[in-house]
Amino acid sequence: MNNCNDKKISNWCVVSMASIPLVMTLGNSMLIPVLPIFEKEVGITSFQTSMIITSYSIASIFLIPVAGYLSDRFGRKVVILPSLLIALLGGLVAGFASWKMDDPFTWIIIGRVLQGIGAAGAAPIILPLVGDLYKDDDKKTSSCLGLIETSNTFGKVLSPIMGAMFAAYLWYLPFFSISVFSLISIVLVIFFIKVPKKKEKPVALKTFIKNTKKIFKQEGKWIFTVFLVGIYIMLVLFAVLFFLSDSLEKTHGLYGVKKGFVLAIPLLTLCIASFITGRKIKGELKVMKVIMTVSLILISVSVSLIGFVDERLILLLSVSSFMGLSIGALLPTMDALITENIEKEERGTISSFYSSSRFIGVAAGPPLMALVMNSLLNESFIGAGILGIGMFLSVLFFIQSEKSPTSTTNQGGST
Repeated sequence: MNNCNDKKISNWCVVSMASIPLVMTLGNSMLIPVLPIFEKEVGITSFQTSMIITSYSIASIFLIPVAGYLSDRFGRKVVILPSLLIALLGGLVAGFASWKMDDPFTWIIIGRVLQGIGAAGAAPIILPLVGDLYKDDDKKTSSCLGLIETSNTFGKVLSPIMGAMFAAYLWYLPFFSISVFSLISIVLVIFFIKVPKKKEKPVALKTFIKNTKKIFKQEGKWIFTVFLVGIYIMLVLFAVLFFLSDSLEKTHGLYGVKKGFVLAIPLLTLCIASFITGRKIKGELKVMKVIMTVSLILISVSVSLIGFVDERLILLLSVSSFMGLSIGALLPTMDALITENIEKEERGTISSFYSSSRFIGVAAGPPLMALVMNSLLNESFIGAGILGIGMFLSVLFFIQSEKSPTSTTNQGGST
């Protein structure tokens, strides 16, 4: 099998799709372990350092819904390829600025914004693309989404190790490496992803807006609940990663590649949980709801404890790994909930709004942690735990475990 038009989706097609979230994840998470190095080399504050992560995410937040609409109207691949090219360019801008300029911070941020623009039009489009390829087969869709999310989370595992290794050689090398990875993904997409041809005419913008409003009106309770949970878990994850990157150096004296391997431990549990969950949910709504509620309780408990175990490395890694395990179970579950329960015509836009909501959490986590970790650390983590209980209650009340018989689509919540 050579492409995605075949009745059986080829392995290379799945690999090509999985490479996109992997590259985008490396583009962000790979920088987290080397942020303290950037702080020293560029001569910036901890808050400014956090903006290297946040600038990437803010650009994505606003452009992901636009990319979703464009992919629905003009095709997934038409949006994905230029986006990967922009991400490649962003890596070059940030890398050359760090290499050649005495005060590169502004140009680093410009490069990161370009990468965020590229991420907006690449990774989020994969969710609806999987739905398009597998059509009405919920089990295969869930399984493939699990692999895609595992690729995403595997990128998070590799990120701290690779980032630390690159930075140990040249502190700005991680920026250039993102361009190389983007180029590899571009080649894979060109040769192995052949999206199904659209038989129907694109929906007019006015009709599209009307249909989107109708979906949010009918299904808004469960959709917005998934959005809020997406914001929450990404905020918690990136806030904790930012904190761990700082704590492993200042409290536990771990630097370079050794620090990268230690930081990868909680992310490895996230990756394993994501892979297993993606294979087990198989489009079953009741199972999805159970996973979401249990995971949110476990996240609430574990994140509340992190500040109290900061000085004990084994306990710190155990608690953060437990949190990673819970987040890993949530990610493919929510991907499947969104992708399987929205009609194809609006799937790209709704899944893009969901991806955008996740980037809100990514953007907010590091700067918030930079502001509170020196004075309100325990209070902030406890507050995050309480917020998790609120997310749990939202899922309990607004995501129904049975599909409505009067629903006009295969919905994942109440109508």
